[in-house]
Amino acid sequence: MTRTPTLQQLRYFAALADAGHFRKAAERLGITQPSLSLQIANLEEALHHRLVERGRRVVLTPAGRDVLRRARTVLDEVEALVETCHRSEAGMPGTVRLGVSPTLGPYFLPQVVRRLRDRFPDVRLVIREAPPRALVTELLDGMHDVMLTQLPVGSTYVSVVPLFREPLFAVMSPDHVLAGEEPLDPVELAGQEVLTLGPDYTLHAQIAELCAEHGAWLRQDYEGTSLDALRQMAAMRMGMTVLPALYIASEIAAPDPDVVVRPFRGGRVTRTVGVVWRKSSGRQESFERFADVARGIARDAFRGVVQVIG
Repeated sequence: MTRTPTLQQLRYFAALADAGHFRKAAERLGITQPSLSLQIANLEEALHHRLVERGRRVVLTPAGRDVLRRARTVLDEVEALVETCHRSEAGMPGTVRLGVSPTLGPYFLPQVVRRLRDRFPDVRLVIREAPPRALVTELLDGMHDVMLTQLPVGSTYVSVVPLFREPLFAVMSPDHVLAGEEPLDPVELAGQEVLTLGPDYTLHAQIAELCAEHGAWLRQDYEGTSLDALRQMAAMRMGMTVLPALYIASEIAAPDPDVVVRPFRGGRVTRTVGVVWRKSSGRQESFERFADVARGIARDAFRGVVQVIG
């Protein structure tokens, strides 16, 4: 007789894939390691496939990776079914797994979280920061329900709600040739060395395009891992950089003895930030509420810093 995998087995398998280790997964699930191992073995028997390579760390087999993608879809649908049946008209119940870009999280997310907890006290947020490229992969794999990130996102399998446009600023040391108080025309970038984040960040592609358009040089021997690192490298005369307004407002004093901050003339250089979720998640109403909360924070708390869309 053909055995059918249980939802519990699929949940355990997804937890094991996330943790990468039987002991850690068992601790997160609140069960013993032998119980988890038995459930995974039963799942493998039911599917007639070996799903994991057992060693110091768990490695998914090719069949395991395929099963994981499908298992997350099943679990998403079940979660959406439960939420639909229990949703109140004005609530956003349940657990929301939120992915956020590090170029946004520390400067924008805390106030969003505070307002969400005020409006929806029953919601439980699980937050992970990661570069946008990783966030998209993890979102599609089901590790996140929704993400807050710079747009665009290169996938046809997601829904996107733009929230606001955020100005970008040129930042350089006080003795840099472009240091000054007046707004900077992008054509002045010609011939300058520019520092930016690595290619896993959407901001990298945007700054690379800006440099290519105006004849600046994107430094290839240094790719930052944080906005703080870029600011410090600019202060050390390694080149100039381009940083978002939310970071500037939060982290750079006016005036700052280490760096000069210049806006671009006419606000011509901006990035767009939005909320993204899988079309298949079945939780559109909840995530639209999340987008409304985030947009409200942008409008109320960051008036004059960002330009709200919608």
